[in-house]
Amino acid sequence: MAGSWQIPRGARVLEIGCGQGDMTAVLADRVGPRGTVVGTDVAPPGYGAPITVGDSAQHLLDGPLGSRITMRFETDVLTDDVGTGYDLVVLAHCSWYFASAGLLEQTLGKARELGSRLCFAEWDPQPADPSQIPHLLAVLAQDRITGDTDLNVRAPITRATLLEVLDRTGWQVEGIGEVDTSALQDADWEIAIALHEAPDGLAKELLRQTAQARGNVPLPAYALTAR
Repeated sequence: MAGSWQIPRGARVLEIGCGQGDMTAVLADRVGPRGTVVGTDVAPPGYGAPITVGDSAQHLLDGPLGSRITMRFETDVLTDDVGTGYDLVVLAHCSWYFASAGLLEQTLGKARELGSRLCFAEWDPQPADPSQIPHLLAVLAQDRITGDTDLNVRAPITRATLLEVLDRTGWQVEGIGEVDTSALQDADWEIAIALHEAPDGLAKELLRQTAQARGNVPLPAYALTAR
């Protein structure tokens, strides 16, 4: 994803929804020693298992890329001062974590004030192959969970809906491409969560009938840039 985004050396990057810092580390490597990456997340440092986001962030900060990284947890770009004038604003596989599609739209609108270019990536809930249907069913089952939740899937949206949101918030898409997800384990994780946490219903029942114990094929994903 970072390669397709063509991140320049020396760039100032704001990453929204940095989580444990997987993409943060990649971004920090891409911007080089003169660049900076500010990672923000609404989660507290103690969120996450088996390693918390705070512990993971500290590991990054103590490493060779630490001097170019700042990690800010319990930080919401809608209400907290995170600075402005960024070359890039990045949201990488975090949009489904938002409490609602409306909150995501507000955040993308705010991002227009914070940076000049957007780099975005997310799962595409439209399967490209029948083997990806169990992952979709897990997403649909989790989407039926109501109330406050800290699960991975809270407000999933389609690619088409995301493009409409970008248009409404003033972003013009430069390019969009597919992401290779074949090596990722998210399908297995989401299926296990859905079978344990989701309410009974058609999606969960079909998921029980179609999912494998492990090795389920993940959904497609897409990555785009916009100005």
